[in-house]
Amino acid sequence: MRMPVAVFALIFAALFGPAQAIEFIETPSLEPLVKEGKLPPVAERVPAEPYISRLEESGREIGRHGGTLNTLMARSKDVRLMVVYGYARLVKFNRKLELEPDLLKKIDVEEGRIFTFHLRRGHKWSDGHPFTTEDFRYYWEDVANHEMLAPTGPPPTLRVEGELPKITIIDNHTIRYAWSKPNPAFLPALAGARPFYIYRPAHYLRKYHARYKDEAKLNAKAKKKGQRNWAALHNKYDHQYKNKNIKLPTLQPWKNTTKGPAERFVFKRNPFYHKVDTEGRQLPYIDQVNLRIASGKIIPAQVGTGQSDLQARYLRFDNFTFLKRNEEKNGYHTYLWRIAKGSHMTLFPNMNVNDPVWRKLLRDVRFRRALSLGINRHELNQVIYFGLALEAQNTVLPDSPLFRKDYQKAWTRFDIGTANKLLDELGLDKRDDRDIRLLPDGRPLEIIVESTGESTEEADVLELVTDSWRQIGIKLHTKPSQREVMRNRIYAGETVMSISSGLENGVPSADMDPKGLAPTGQVQYQWPKWGQHYESIGRMGKAIDMPQPKKLMGLHKKWLSATSSETRKKIWHEMLKINADQVYTIGLISGVLQPVVVRNTLRNVPNEGIYNWDPGAHFGIYEPDSFWFADAPANKTANK
Repeated sequence: MRMPVAVFALIFAALFGPAQAIEFIETPSLEPLVKEGKLPPVAERVPAEPYISRLEESGREIGRHGGTLNTLMARSKDVRLMVVYGYARLVKFNRKLELEPDLLKKIDVEEGRIFTFHLRRGHKWSDGHPFTTEDFRYYWEDVANHEMLAPTGPPPTLRVEGELPKITIIDNHTIRYAWSKPNPAFLPALAGARPFYIYRPAHYLRKYHARYKDEAKLNAKAKKKGQRNWAALHNKYDHQYKNKNIKLPTLQPWKNTTKGPAERFVFKRNPFYHKVDTEGRQLPYIDQVNLRIASGKIIPAQVGTGQSDLQARYLRFDNFTFLKRNEEKNGYHTYLWRIAKGSHMTLFPNMNVNDPVWRKLLRDVRFRRALSLGINRHELNQVIYFGLALEAQNTVLPDSPLFRKDYQKAWTRFDIGTANKLLDELGLDKRDDRDIRLLPDGRPLEIIVESTGESTEEADVLELVTDSWRQIGIKLHTKPSQREVMRNRIYAGETVMSISSGLENGVPSADMDPKGLAPTGQVQYQWPKWGQHYESIGRMGKAIDMPQPKKLMGLHKKWLSATSSETRKKIWHEMLKINADQVYTIGLISGVLQPVVVRNTLRNVPNEGIYNWDPGAHFGIYEPDSFWFADAPANKTANK
């Protein structure tokens, strides 16, 4: 049996050396705490076998400690992005998008179904408490399988065709998860931008759990905190991703110290972080990250005046000229990274729309193809993106080993004649006095495209689509609303069509889950009710009632049980081919460039990169814990 390359790398990764071979260098900002006895010295803070970050091997510089990184966000809940950027995971994607151990010292994988995790001895949470298999046991027994904390039981990632894993705690630093069939989605989920947490800081959360404390007292405490019972209070405090509970220990490089809501959040270095460089400096290099909240509309202007040391979020391609013009004056560089979504902007016909006339029409592939042929993507690219983007469908990008040009170009040519012919074949040959086609029930064929209204770029794109669709007798209206309002309307079947980004991962390999190509999630705007049905194990939503989407679900199921990369590759291609041919989503433009603003003195940020949520975690795969300031205060300790 052929073993996937990524899994092979996991087993034979030799990235780590024994701590005693390194002469550690104390972090200058922590020296006073060490001298006062409030912190142990660095040799006692890092694991016995730390993760050794070999920066030189990837062309990066060994840095020095110190400095504060300033960045801007538009909402208080964006504090969760520090978990994304920090990117400390049990396993992580490297720059080649291959999986490798991170928080874990090693993983043994057998037959794609048995996973043995080896923790780093001496690894500690940010409060200095040991990180051991007890933290995994607590999650499994006291959270995932507790009827009050998890009413639906363990999440789908821990189920293989309904089967839960057999979990064996071998010792304090070794734990095994085993299924009778392969679970290829398990490790990528652990490495995700929003990671799947299968561990908890047990020593902290036990204080709020009725198994370990008096339930009546906990319920009384919960009501004082505005929660209905102890379980609600436990769930409120147990949010590693949301980053709101400043008392919750973390394994990330920086820890939030600001209780929200606030206009500025301060993240300070985790003194027990598990990484060191080859000269013995504990990472992260940067002491502190300040995350300041500002209006999303003015963030580009503030970045252009030098108010952020590292920024990509809330910047768009149409800000690039302004940002470049102000570089020299305000001491930064503007790089352009390729956005790695399947499509930067995508139209989603809602095949689960409540309106029966629209539902029948949107489910007819001829209609979807006609809409796609009626879009002038070359004009979009030239007018808005200066010809630098890709005129493509919502599919994998050229950087993916699964890329094929026929997927990219399927039904993308601007062909008004063929589009009109397809619409006539559908019986949409009658028009009103404005030359707008009529639906079978006599209503004008006016499509309302719902959007979040967050981007003028999006409005400009839709304006050009409006002009080209007018040539095929279709009137487009745009309806902006808040993101949550739009999503709820889509989920409820009230929306005919929406616009958003396409496939989350536009650069997959065969060993990455193709779930985005099948109805597996409610957030898939083209078939939200089918996705909800799958996510809820049939309790909500609606069962799939179209042949090809059913086939896609069957292929996804086959992928989940496949034992070789070659088989998974064949399944990926079959799913990509169906999606390209059936045009379930209508990609408008892809491969758009993302401005990334970097302070001149900030080192180890790549000039070129991919800007992607998952895999990628935006900056995460480029290891922000290794970024450093060349103008950070220099001293003998920091420079060895």
